[in-house]
Amino acid sequence: MKLVDEAEIQVIAGNGGNGCVGFRREKFIPLGGPDGGDGGDGGSVWVRADENLNTLVDFRHDRIFRAQRGENGMGRQMYGKGGEDLTITVPVGTVVINVDTDEVIGDLTRHGDRLLVAKGGKGGLGNMHFKSSTNRSPRQSLPGEEGEERLLKLELKLLADVGLLGFPNAGKSTLIRAVSAATPKVADYPFTTLYPNLGVVKVENYRSFVIADIPGLIEGAADGAGLGAQFLRHLQRTRLLLHLVDISPMEGGVDGVSPVEQVRAIERELGKHDPELLQKPRWLVLNKADLMFEDEAQVAAEQIVKELGWTGPWYLVSALGREGTWPIMKDIMAFFDQQKLLEAEARDAAL
Repeated sequence: MKLVDEAEIQVIAGNGGNGCVGFRREKFIPLGGPDGGDGGDGGSVWVRADENLNTLVDFRHDRIFRAQRGENGMGRQMYGKGGEDLTITVPVGTVVINVDTDEVIGDLTRHGDRLLVAKGGKGGLGNMHFKSSTNRSPRQSLPGEEGEERLLKLELKLLADVGLLGFPNAGKSTLIRAVSAATPKVADYPFTTLYPNLGVVKVENYRSFVIADIPGLIEGAADGAGLGAQFLRHLQRTRLLLHLVDISPMEGGVDGVSPVEQVRAIERELGKHDPELLQKPRWLVLNKADLMFEDEAQVAAEQIVKELGWTGPWYLVSALGREGTWPIMKDIMAFFDQQKLLEAEARDAAL
């Protein structure tokens, strides 16, 4: 199913029921007094995260969500029934934004997380509340309050540990197929990946992580160019970025852009979209070594690393031949294990 990662919906909470004007009328009780009950509260609208969903596609057609209105109060001091709440289920990783104020209302990052997005109106008071020593037969009541109404934007940010980025045809989809059970489309033309793909990399029993294949980026992606622009947000939750570069000896590099300039171009796009992305750990993966002789590939890789002034981890691989891919996955698992250890030590030091 094609991933839909944005949607706009309108949520309308239920109005409160009106208070009742009523009087007690029973035989032998000529001055029964007021007994109008209160109206019921309107239902509220909630958003709940569900790990069984992975797309916002349902909101393409269903855009208006309305909770139930509270019932009106009745005589004999009978309160109106409250309106039922309405719960909207969304994928884990959904951010809820108020369109009118551009305020982030909440971020649902765990299964079962709930968020109140529109509160139901309070029920109105019946006339029994207005009785006093000077007003024995009040004929006043209060109407129910209106429920909140909001226009919301839903944004899905994938919850992946590792994000793959690179130019179109750098081999991202091939790599994720090589190391996981994911089966994204692979073909010899740009923009084969039209939406993000997730794969689970199982290193050992009970030791695994999630890797995301993001559509290829090009120069100007942060400003809306290409297909990867709308998916840059998915990199924000990742803990590690793998930057794939095609080192095959095509004249001038991919689309006339050298491997070094490919890296620089994507770094510029990451900085434009969110400067914090440049602060994330990022490893360089030089792909398509199978298209060169072994010695030539090694020399070319070392030259690229030197020109970039790259100081972080880097790897020379052939994703298609699955050569050199598994050591990266093992190093990633070790990196995450080390991160967990450092986080635990920091927590202990803070106690």
